[in-house]
Amino acid sequence: MSISSRRLASFLAPVMLAALCLLPASRSTAGLPGKRTAVPAQPAEGYLFCFWNVENLFDDKENPEEHNKADQHYDKEFAKNPGLLDEKLGKLSKVLLSMNGGKGPDILALAEVESERAADLLRQRLNKDLGSKAEPYRNLLFKENKTGRHIAPAILTRLPVRGDRTQKLDERHRILEGHIEVNGHQLVIIASHWTSRVSDHGKKGGGREKYAEKIYGRFKAMFLANRDIDLLVCGDLNDEPNDESVTGHLHATGDRSAVTKDTREPRLFDLSAGRDPKEFGTHRYRRKWIIFDQIAVSPGLLDNKGWTAAPETLRTVKHISMENRFGGPWSFDRTYEDRSIKDGGKRGVSDHFPVTVRLKVSK
Repeated sequence: MSISSRRLASFLAPVMLAALCLLPASRSTAGLPGKRTAVPAQPAEGYLFCFWNVENLFDDKENPEEHNKADQHYDKEFAKNPGLLDEKLGKLSKVLLSMNGGKGPDILALAEVESERAADLLRQRLNKDLGSKAEPYRNLLFKENKTGRHIAPAILTRLPVRGDRTQKLDERHRILEGHIEVNGHQLVIIASHWTSRVSDHGKKGGGREKYAEKIYGRFKAMFLANRDIDLLVCGDLNDEPNDESVTGHLHATGDRSAVTKDTREPRLFDLSAGRDPKEFGTHRYRRKWIIFDQIAVSPGLLDNKGWTAAPETLRTVKHISMENRFGGPWSFDRTYEDRSIKDGGKRGVSDHFPVTVRLKVSK
């Protein structure tokens, strides 16, 4: 290397280092290994897990050619109106950071996210509003959906992940599989958004049964390979805990004794089963409370090895800013549920309430 080259290198080195420091936090999307970072200390009550259908979270880029007619409205609305997107992100952040002592969920699974960018905009907003109160959300797991509505599940977390194991179970269904690893113990999260009752024409739920069977098949294969597998299934199922798609096709039950039996036909424990919809309802339609958003766990999450769920900590979060005048979840899209409400032009947050549960992990 010549003297001039060495001088140039010595000049560029600190500049390049400074530039690297300004890069955003690593996003562990599918196919990329998770960034290895210090593990946030586990609270005595455990880490907080949250699932939330955030209702049409679109980014600031307009791409109508990628969307069907139903989504083109949201794609254009958020891209052309930065203030509207900022309001949406701000409202979501306010609710999420009201949880967990102001720190927000440690693991956050979402439904109805347009793109990786949309999820990352929420991640950035959460970190901005969070400040120094807790470890930031460093990892984002996402796989794009290009069939039907262009919305998909996503996972944000401040915990370490195995990003290279992120996958969709297939190309036709909105089912995301993500892996979190703490103290050498892996937690598998399957987040999904099942076919709506509107698009399924209100019939027997054939579309939702296919979702259930796809998820159950993945769970069963993992269970038979490792009966201690710590696996959590969550999502907006668009069916209730006692519907056939959940009990018969997902094989989820509220009978804990049936779940913990060692059989070749394993079952999931549905934390939402048997709950009072008035207290645990996540959606309200025609003034009726419905538990659409559910969390179910494998037998491995009911033991004291690796990860452990605390079913008694299940909560439906009803933040005051989320409730309409009837006490139900207040939609951000006023053309949907709240079009008749004389609310002075104000919007809600989402047409679903979030659900949370505590998870502990062994040292």
